[in-house]
Amino acid sequence: IPDDTRSGPTGLFFKTIYELIGDRVEAVDFLIALGTHQPMSEERIHKHLSVNREELKTKYSDVNILNHAWKDPDTLVEIGKVDSTTVEELSHGLLSKGFSIRINKKIFDYDRAIVCGPVFPHEVVGFSGGNKYFFPGISGQEVIDVMHWLGALITSYKIIGTKDTPVRELINLVASKIDMPTGFITYVVQEEQVAGVFCGDHEEAWDKAVELSSRLHVHYTKKRYESVLSIMPEMYDDLWTGAKGMYKLEPVVADGGEVIVYAPHIDAISYTHGKIIKEIGYHVRDYFVKQWNDFKQYPWGILAHSTHLKGMGSYDAEKGIEKPRINVTLATGISKQVCDQINLGYRDPNSLDPEKWAEQHEDSLVVPHAGEQLYRLENE
Repeated sequence: IPDDTRSGPTGLFFKTIYELIGDRVEAVDFLIALGTHQPMSEERIHKHLSVNREELKTKYSDVNILNHAWKDPDTLVEIGKVDSTTVEELSHGLLSKGFSIRINKKIFDYDRAIVCGPVFPHEVVGFSGGNKYFFPGISGQEVIDVMHWLGALITSYKIIGTKDTPVRELINLVASKIDMPTGFITYVVQEEQVAGVFCGDHEEAWDKAVELSSRLHVHYTKKRYESVLSIMPEMYDDLWTGAKGMYKLEPVVADGGEVIVYAPHIDAISYTHGKIIKEIGYHVRDYFVKQWNDFKQYPWGILAHSTHLKGMGSYDAEKGIEKPRINVTLATGISKQVCDQINLGYRDPNSLDPEKWAEQHEDSLVVPHAGEQLYRLENE
């Protein structure tokens, strides 16, 4: 199941699944597919699953709810390898890197693994959901790094909202190595309401969910805007997750324009990766590619996040000049000093009035509850 950075009635599905099969099976347990997100606290889990402590001790006393621990090697098992030639072929020559396929070994204690989660446009793979809940949801870092860096090489601008992508093909390949029955309960939500639920194998469930998500989660505009104010909900509690407010709006920001991530509640870059991000900063893809020997030792998933948030652009290695296509500004609880350090713009969130922004600024777009709806230019 997803963590609470994905909207949708996870609690409803948790309760429904248990009511349907809880007394018919030896065990039905729930593994939170964190990827590299921070583990969920007991309090957050209660809220996420719409249950209280007492209910978990009584009605759901036989249910285990587990956080995926991607950094703990003792929780993982290798189920195969992918060679560099295969990666090179899938990536059409963009990347040549073999890796081990490691996944949370807990799933092999069960007879069947069922993915239950939503589908949205996604900056790394095109659309979320499906086998992505296995990789990178409950996988080791090797898969996480390769798939995220491949997505970065293609660029979020080009990949987001596209169904069939090299990254999705890679995920499906490694998921085929899971030697146990799997199933999918894949759903689409709009404005916190369930718009569709699709069950079955990957093709039956995920494909149909993507078709619906393509209709509901992509908003087309007739023009690009000089200024875009992206208002982030509180379910994104650090910039690592809140960066979706930029990814989903980058396509409709004019060249040289500005996207402002407005989230006064966010005061951390990343709970799990903040130290490294402060060290490398945020940069366009070619900044890393043209200085690869200086950066290849860093986790590639973090490099990918960096360039996704900075967006499209160029880097002149001879002159040391970086030219992003757009300007990314934070109006958050992250200080100006830190914004300068990580190569992002800064605005005092108290200086902005989201309700008056559009009328005060010509050629602007205000997007409330940003992060899940993809904005795209018509006919592009």
